[in-house]
Amino acid sequence: MNIFRYFLPSARLQPFIRYYWILRTNENQEALTFPIGCPQLIFHRRSQFYIPELVTEQACFSISGQVNFPARIQSSGDVETIVVVFHPHAIGTMFNIPVSSFYNHEIDGYSLGNKWLNILADDVLSAKDSIEAIKLIEKCLLSRLEDTAIYNFKRVGASLKHLFIDNATSVENMAQLACLGRKQFERVFFNAVGMKPKEYSSVVRFQKSLWLMQNGNHDFTDIAYSCGYADQSHFIRECRRYSGITPAELLKTQPVYSDLFASPF
Repeated sequence: MNIFRYFLPSARLQPFIRYYWILRTNENQEALTFPIGCPQLIFHRRSQFYIPELVTEQACFSISGQVNFPARIQSSGDVETIVVVFHPHAIGTMFNIPVSSFYNHEIDGYSLGNKWLNILADDVLSAKDSIEAIKLIEKCLLSRLEDTAIYNFKRVGASLKHLFIDNATSVENMAQLACLGRKQFERVFFNAVGMKPKEYSSVVRFQKSLWLMQNGNHDFTDIAYSCGYADQSHFIRECRRYSGITPAELLKTQPVYSDLFASPF
């Protein structure tokens, strides 16, 4: 048995949550994952994933921050995992947690001592099934909206919206769109997204290149130009950095999918 399902959040939560997904399987799994640019809450209701690159097993409730390296995920069957995929700048705003401290880390969510996160994890892990767990996640997140400060959320959101359209835009342009000076913008962006603007822009470029390859564009020179790379060599270097292999090797070895630009719906 191998069940993989996506769920769209309610309308009020869609500015904060991209989607939820559920994996239920009793088969051994191993997958290569890339930086996707979105923090995630991960709930393992049965066995947990092991990440060789971090030499660690994910906690039953973990938070995945921004990362700049590829990683393998392994499981030994009997998996029931629920993942909440946030928009890049949303999780810290919603729960008032220091997203920048999750950079290149998997954090045990319980270790933060956050009351709301602990309640959410307890409810999800004890729910009668995955569908009931999704409903409990929605209930918790909706309750958090009343206490969510959105001033800087909107500023960073405006800069991100522009970055997704123009992958070659400068940090200065992003700061102007946020109506902030560069230094202040970099601080606000880092606190909200968990990665500095320049580095995050490179993750976005990489994800855009995956989206183009996913949609049948295998012209690496054209991809480099479309995504804002200096040239084809620059694109190949960045692809190797974030996936561990070249674009040509990537196309040959596995289905290419952009978690950031493609919609599961």
